[in-house]
Amino acid sequence: MAAHGGTAQQRLEDLAWLRRVRDRMDREYAQPLDVEALARGVGMSAGHLSRQFKLAYGESPYSYLMTRRIERAMALLRRGDLSVTEVCFEVGCSSLGTFSTRFTELLGVSPGAYRLQMSSATAEPPSCVIKQATRPVRNR
Repeated sequence: MAAHGGTAQQRLEDLAWLRRVRDRMDREYAQPLDVEALARGVGMSAGHLSRQFKLAYGESPYSYLMTRRIERAMALLRRGDLSVTEVCFEVGCSSLGTFSTRFTELLGVSPGAYRLQMSSATAEPPSCVIKQATRPVRNR
């Protein structure tokens, strides 16, 4: 990559590289990605990538990646067939604590509470409704 001046041409080239980094995070969110690896992939230093990414997208590459992972985790938790720990590792997080903290920061509830809310939201209607609907009716 050429020396980073402030020219319009250089800015466009940086944006193209940044889009490639963002697209890679969207595609490979479950892989063990870090800023150094992402920066190496586009021939930038990690510091330059972080600064330019934040300027372009309003958040750090790490924050963007964690948001993608949390969005995917929400879908898996709604499905209800995986534990919170399984979901954590499925979306590429290596620390359950970090995953839970970030999830709670973004959604205001823990992954476990979210999973519980979603499973009860799609659960059967209350038993009183089922009894009413399935009550045998005597022929008159």
